[in-house]
Amino acid sequence: MSEELVIGLVSISDRASSGVYEDKGIPALQEWFTSALASPWRMETRLIPDEQPRIEQTLIELCDSAGCHLVLTTGGTGPSLRDVTPEATAAVAHKLMPGFGEQMRQISLHFVPTAILSRQTAAIRGRALILNLPGQPKSIKETLEGVRDTEGNPIVPGIFAAVPYCIDLIGGPYIETRAAVVKAFRPKSAIRPQA
Repeated sequence: MSEELVIGLVSISDRASSGVYEDKGIPALQEWFTSALASPWRMETRLIPDEQPRIEQTLIELCDSAGCHLVLTTGGTGPSLRDVTPEATAAVAHKLMPGFGEQMRQISLHFVPTAILSRQTAAIRGRALILNLPGQPKSIKETLEGVRDTEGNPIVPGIFAAVPYCIDLIGGPYIETRAAVVKAFRPKSAIRPQA
């Protein structure tokens, strides 16, 4: 029996956290992981305002106390004054992982020219990977899965293809995905035989 993957899902929005409108980020992520993961997993969810101390506190709690192996934030990555998610992530990071942000922007540029305004990033804290995703459910799915041609073949890989191996390298559980949604990439030496 493989260790259960614990995923923290954090939606960062002043208006959704105060009840002005319904949060769409956490439900979109929950739906995506339900379709994408073949391994056992559970989630910890948080809906919080765009306040850097609160974001930092939430990330620390999920990584250090709740035992999350993977934490995904949605929202707060644009250029506006209230967008402070990348700053909060960097403040609690032990290691920055800039390749994830670079890939997210590359994917999003296939859909909107304003992707260059996005400041998504990623970091490692202890034995957890933190990913700052965009705020829109459609964009979340695109960045996780990548860009496909009309036949459904990948043109630009989604960021989640690299997540399972990254989790392996930082001491987390072995994650298996459903290849129809996203195929995890690992070097041959790191692939375990299926049980």
